[in-house]
Amino acid sequence: MNKKQAIMKYLLLVFAGIAVGALIFSNVEFNLSLNGPSLSNRPNFATAQNNIENYPIQSLKGFNEAFVQIAETATPSVVTIYTEKTVNQRMGSPFGFFGRPFDGFFDIPGHAPGKGQKEVLQGIGSGVIVTDDGYILTNNHVIDNADNVYIRTFDNRKIDAKVIGKDSKTDLAVIKVNVKGLKPIPIGDSDKLRVGEWVIAIGSPLGENFARTVTQGIVSAKGRANVGLADYEDFIQTDAAINPGNSGGPLVNINGELVGINTAIASRTGGFEGIGFAVPSNMARKVMTSLITSGKVTRGYLGVSIQDIDENIAKAMHLKAREGALVGTVIAGSPAAKSGLKTGDVILDINDKKVAGSIELRNAISSQTPGSMVKFRVLRDGAIRLFQVRLEEQSVRGEVASTAGEQAKIPAVMGFRSEELTALTAKRLNLKPEAGKVVITAVDPASNAFFAGLRTGDIILSVNKQNVTSFAQYTTLVKNIKSGDLCFLLIDRQGNKIYFAFNM
Repeated sequence: MNKKQAIMKYLLLVFAGIAVGALIFSNVEFNLSLNGPSLSNRPNFATAQNNIENYPIQSLKGFNEAFVQIAETATPSVVTIYTEKTVNQRMGSPFGFFGRPFDGFFDIPGHAPGKGQKEVLQGIGSGVIVTDDGYILTNNHVIDNADNVYIRTFDNRKIDAKVIGKDSKTDLAVIKVNVKGLKPIPIGDSDKLRVGEWVIAIGSPLGENFARTVTQGIVSAKGRANVGLADYEDFIQTDAAINPGNSGGPLVNINGELVGINTAIASRTGGFEGIGFAVPSNMARKVMTSLITSGKVTRGYLGVSIQDIDENIAKAMHLKAREGALVGTVIAGSPAAKSGLKTGDVILDINDKKVAGSIELRNAISSQTPGSMVKFRVLRDGAIRLFQVRLEEQSVRGEVASTAGEQAKIPAVMGFRSEELTALTAKRLNLKPEAGKVVITAVDPASNAFFAGLRTGDIILSVNKQNVTSFAQYTTLVKNIKSGDLCFLLIDRQGNKIYFAFNM
């Protein structure tokens, strides 16, 4: 070997070493500190290996084969989750219309024990492996309050699991098993899902005998909220068959990617009726990452109450379209108050993204990291204003129930009765007496005011954008209101400001 050949061989070895080193370290994240580099504990999510969505279909057999490939790719990532909880006596789990049919599915052998005896309740649910080192996504209600948790894998291995963290506000939880060689599912972008897309649900409905059952359907709707299942709701609705035991399992798109965590069904019987709900994968990914890296979920806090803009409110405020979120209460000392946001503002955009309603805005704010700057485009008195707000960390805040209604003689045109908030009236309604304030003392259950949402105990702050300063002035404001007129009220309900608009 001559000198030139030796040099070339040396250079090739150097380049090979660089390439191998780059390959090894490309999947490792480092945190630089005074003590030198340290490994990050962020989850190492899987990436899609096969592009199943572009599978060529030229016949019915090809169409059939496409779904087979999706199922074969995703099913090994699905696990059955078993929980055990020791209680003093047997507990019932009645189902309602949205009665969480998944978390009540217990397989309890034998007869009910006597009072004071110990009993082990066994629950079953589903989960999906999302990292090759054993992190598993599931629902909070599957593992909540369990004394022991274990899983059974695709290849029938029984493995003890540890609860890493849970978030009741989204009904998500993360568990982990200390086993290598698992097959994680790649996580897709749920924001790209469209209504009508094919999806499959995988889980263990009705017991372990039906483990990893695959059902197929479409995305029926997106952004479902006010379902009553969690505090933060942005559900994917699907007609893929979901039953008790499916909870925590994956909703998978045609590329074999995780796009949702199956959470609940709408059912009058507790069984499948074609309406299932899944937490979007983008929300699940953020919650999971936060639980793994910090052990809790931190959410952005703005400090306002917001509401949707219905047709009557839009008409009363001279808005062109029913879009945006209307600001009610602005909490003193909150980020919103510091930035100058006011009651009556309509938030149209957040970070240059249009706001369709209050649920969308609430989810967008909560998904932000505390301390981050958020841009708002706001409509105030017909003019567009721009605000920048530095969010704080959300804390747990209690809510006060509204007071009950009462029978009283109610003006037919108004649909509700109002009085000055005297000491006697305040005592009767469990409110603080305030000079000049006007309080609603009764609402006709058949009136437009009632259907709009007015209730006994509401304090009237303004009528048709005119501030109420006294009962006499309030009387002047409403005396000329006729049947059919639009009434636009700002109400104080237990410290929260809410707008109502309705026709008399």
